[in-house]
Amino acid sequence: MLLVAISAVPLLIWIYLLTARGGFWCVSKNLATPDGARELPARRVVVVIPARNEAALIGDSVASLLDQTFPASLELIVVDDGSTDGTAEAARAAAVCCGKASQLTIVAARPLGAARPLAPGWTGKLWALSQGIERAALRNPDYLLFTDADIHHGPASIRELVAIAESRRHDLVSYMVKLECLSAPEKALIPAFVYFFLQLYPPAWIRNETARTAAAAGGCILIRPEALRRIGGLAVIRSEVIDDCALARHVKRSGGRVWLGLATDTRSLRSYGSFAAIGRMISRTAFRQLRHSILLLAVTVVGLFATYLLPLVLIASGKRLPALLGAVAWLLMSASYLPMLRYYGRSISWSLTLPLVALFYMGATLHSAVQYARGRGGEWKGRAQDVPVR
Repeated sequence: MLLVAISAVPLLIWIYLLTARGGFWCVSKNLATPDGARELPARRVVVVIPARNEAALIGDSVASLLDQTFPASLELIVVDDGSTDGTAEAARAAAVCCGKASQLTIVAARPLGAARPLAPGWTGKLWALSQGIERAALRNPDYLLFTDADIHHGPASIRELVAIAESRRHDLVSYMVKLECLSAPEKALIPAFVYFFLQLYPPAWIRNETARTAAAAGGCILIRPEALRRIGGLAVIRSEVIDDCALARHVKRSGGRVWLGLATDTRSLRSYGSFAAIGRMISRTAFRQLRHSILLLAVTVVGLFATYLLPLVLIASGKRLPALLGAVAWLLMSASYLPMLRYYGRSISWSLTLPLVALFYMGATLHSAVQYARGRGGEWKGRAQDVPVR
């Protein structure tokens, strides 16, 4: 009887996920589909790009932003965060090539603590971003667009973001951009990265004003300056490693409306050519996501096992009823993954690998906890992040 009860757990979990988790798995409902024919009021947008050693990618990003079909005022501010590889020069060259050098401003980020007192605990990216926001305020924009230097924006990206924001007075609109999915490790793991993110933060719940869930994707965030001022600016999230979700959470708590969706033609240019590279990307923030709690880590590991791995164990048990329940759970699991695989242009056969992918993510999460315990935390662009205070 106990075995049967245990065998039913994965099936019950998947019934809940498919029916009561905000339809996170239904990609078509979470795609950005604004009315392209809708006439937009004139809106001034200033794009802020914090960049550190991004010479190889920032030119493409800048060009894609300057080639927008956006009908109103658009300016770019690149904050060069101590780059040593010619990032600023690459950005400037791209703007000159587009014939729109006047729309680009390069700001050299002040070193941490220089020029004025710095409140303790700022991360490098947010410190650079805050300086871009200072410069942008001189333009009195209607919207700020925070984006990364490795994002190629579709030609109507900004128009679509503004249209979504205007349609229902959203204060923060964010695209989960398409991630690079060309190498074998990317094909195996990247669709699941987005799948797991949406499972954790269902977009329908984010859009629901009465739900507490809030999240954004840092690669592409459009925000109203008054919403940013209302929460106290970036200073309120200055120490956050997962700064995008923290920003969305503060905006929603302040009474703002938040929207998150999947982009159709805005994509990341950053590639992850190995399983180790993707593992480091996950590990960098995983334990911080769990608030450095050993209890939450244990619950997460048990939850991942019961949801993704236990069905395989039951199938292999040789016992008829447990194997049947495990097979049905695996079938539902695989079916829920199919829309994301189609979004990334992958074969449906990849759906059968989801338990192994979950095992990889479990290992990366445990690695994140071990690194934190060793006092190393995450690292990005040569800077330590999420290091425990001794």
